[in-house]
Amino acid sequence: MLTPPAALEALLFSSGEPLEKKRLIALLGLKESEFELALKALKTQLDGHAVSIIETDREVEMRTSAEAAGVVKKLHESELARDLGKASMETLAVIAYQSGSTRGEIDWVRGVNSSASLRTLLMRGLIEGKEDARDKRRIRYSLTTEALAHLGLARAKDLPRFTELAAGAKDVVEASTPEAKEEV
Repeated sequence: MLTPPAALEALLFSSGEPLEKKRLIALLGLKESEFELALKALKTQLDGHAVSIIETDREVEMRTSAEAAGVVKKLHESELARDLGKASMETLAVIAYQSGSTRGEIDWVRGVNSSASLRTLLMRGLIEGKEDARDKRRIRYSLTTEALAHLGLARAKDLPRFTELAAGAKDVVEASTPEAKEEV
């Protein structure tokens, strides 16, 4: 059986976001004073480690420690500094010319699974995903202002042959994908 500090560590680690103290107390089945002792013990255990506990009046979160910030920053910079590969560029082009595309539509146009490319583009802030208004299970992707700035454009309509290619893409997607046929 886990000790209260170990159980608290498991909850904070697995959540990946701040948790309210009241919720943690309820999840752990502790009194407020017992929770404070467990929190203090966990902070002590993590002292000098790569992760630390960040605490506000209402919430607690496990984060990378300040001492580890430099090495973590290098990881993210190296990941974001790489050029976009062919697959990501194709995915970006599909989204640019057919804003509001779902992953299924993007996969159909490219002929391959686009999950990794979508993740890369999302991580770099070049696209954003919003819940489909008609089907909450799907996400529709569109360019961000960061992507437009990266491409040197004020708006997507400034892309070469935008009107022609966007209309053609829409017609092809609507005629060919099962998702689009369900929406019609």
